[in-house]
Amino acid sequence: MYDVITVGSATVDIFVKTHYSKTIKKNKKKGIKSDLQAYPIGSKILIDKMHETVGGGGINSAIALKRLGHKVAFLGNVGTGNNANFILNKLKKDNVLAIAPKDKEIESGTSIILDSIEHDRTILTFKGANDHLRWKDIKKIPKTKWFYFSTMLKESWETQKKLAAYAKKNNIHIIFNMSEYLAEKGLTYCKPILRHTTIFVCNKQEARILTKKKNMNEIVRTLSKAGPKIVIITDGNENVIAYDQLQTYQLATKKVKVVETTGAGDAFASSFLSGMIKRNDIKFALQLARTNAESVIQHHGATNKLLTFKQACKEIKKPTKIIIT
Repeated sequence: MYDVITVGSATVDIFVKTHYSKTIKKNKKKGIKSDLQAYPIGSKILIDKMHETVGGGGINSAIALKRLGHKVAFLGNVGTGNNANFILNKLKKDNVLAIAPKDKEIESGTSIILDSIEHDRTILTFKGANDHLRWKDIKKIPKTKWFYFSTMLKESWETQKKLAAYAKKNNIHIIFNMSEYLAEKGLTYCKPILRHTTIFVCNKQEARILTKKKNMNEIVRTLSKAGPKIVIITDGNENVIAYDQLQTYQLATKKVKVVETTGAGDAFASSFLSGMIKRNDIKFALQLARTNAESVIQHHGATNKLLTFKQACKEIKKPTKIIIT
């Protein structure tokens, strides 16, 4: 029996850092709605640093949960070639079972992460095999207590819907960590999974897009009515909100030095799930989630500095005040 099977994307992440760039601050008067990172056209740009690692929502969450002491498997299409082997070798090294068809016709997912001067990031993503997880290719699903769903699209989304129905039939809980790709498709589109979801996680921007509401109380109640027993909304370096259909929890974030933010959302959601599995305590789960996410954003790479449960508990030390309303 597995604790969790993660279902999501698998990529090779290539981190690129160069000082040959310029930040253009948003200016609504000039039609610039968000900060932009500019690179000179027609130039050969020297790279200061570059390194490769694995990434993707399915991989990041699987490794995070394994480090926290859970028995974990990963389900996804890794494609073919050297990148597929790189991903599978990483999972093997971390003792994560791979239920991963190697599609000979489709290249593996790849992301190029451009590290800006201010250490936020722009990600160029090639979805590749991640969009083609087919129900017919899944030969056997091991027994598990939880599915962890990260955002998948196209054929893979249809497979996730079938897995959600399978989960309900087999008494398997679902945690669903959504990205903006799906939020833009709307609440009705996402309900086939939301109605079977136990824990739902997204950020504030995604929540507003998904519900078409701005008030946080209205947002969490709208999402809760769609099915999830627990709704969690993150907001960068602002408060995290959790709602369990009875009360609302607010946890303040800490001020830490941010090196790179890739994988922070995956670390947060998977660590919250770990806290609920281990102690069934929302307050503890929120602190565990914040602690692991903070570790990730202080280093390069989505999985390089994920904590063990012992390390995370040591970092938590004094419990942070959580406002309950």
